[in-house]
Amino acid sequence: MQFEFPWALGPPDGRYLVRAATGEPPSHVLVLATLGASERRRLPRGRAGRTVPPEPAPAPVTTARATVIEAEPTTGADAARWLAAAGPEDAERALAVVARAVRAHRIASADPSVREPALVQALVVRAGHGAGEQVADGRWSAARELEPAPPPRRRRVAGLRPQERLAELLGGHDRPLACEELTLRARHDLDDGQLPEAALQLHAALDAAVMELTISSSGDMAGRVDDLRGRQAEVAALAGNALAGTLPADAAERLGESLARLESALRARIVSMD
Repeated sequence: MQFEFPWALGPPDGRYLVRAATGEPPSHVLVLATLGASERRRLPRGRAGRTVPPEPAPAPVTTARATVIEAEPTTGADAARWLAAAGPEDAERALAVVARAVRAHRIASADPSVREPALVQALVVRAGHGAGEQVADGRWSAARELEPAPPPRRRRVAGLRPQERLAELLGGHDRPLACEELTLRARHDLDDGQLPEAALQLHAALDAAVMELTISSSGDMAGRVDDLRGRQAEVAALAGNALAGTLPADAAERLGESLARLESALRARIVSMD
């Protein structure tokens, strides 16, 4: 599988062997390449920048190409059958390999600005097969482009108007709560299957929400805050399990239930402000 994104993914260009753990055989070869990068020049100190026309042309953007190659060789017939049936599920599985590399680079470089790619952000997704060197160089014996990923489904809530909230936040009529950002991070981690991170993020989000919603909300929110307060002990225990590497088998379900209740409380707060 091959992806192209309109930004630099972060890890240096090259070929990387991907293993689940030490001693395991390689599962994939990941090939990263930067295409169409524009040169960025620093101005000498004290020098003014060059003048630009009233309507400057958009600057060219860097494009990153990531090719995920199965390490296990296969026959031509099997590869042809796979190519004919390849779809979004195959793309998601391959993209998980790219996302793992991006997360590893973010940790290794201590750069919090590095962001993980999502399938819906890809400029193009290709499935193909070929000899090892062919595929590593972005060439194929046979390939096809997959349909673009549909936009993510938004959680619809009656009375919730994001554009109005945006105007209120930018206009200073409302302020974002810390628990709102923490909740979004917990949702991202849970949806991405990063359960230890999701448990720790949800623990922080829930503690912040109980405090912030108690202070900033009307009396109608009291029942919701009590529900969240009743979930703090369980989520704290799951966060402890995450740190110890002992998350239970039903952790995703339990985290998802508490996260959904927290999201519901935050939406109800916004609706109550109208």
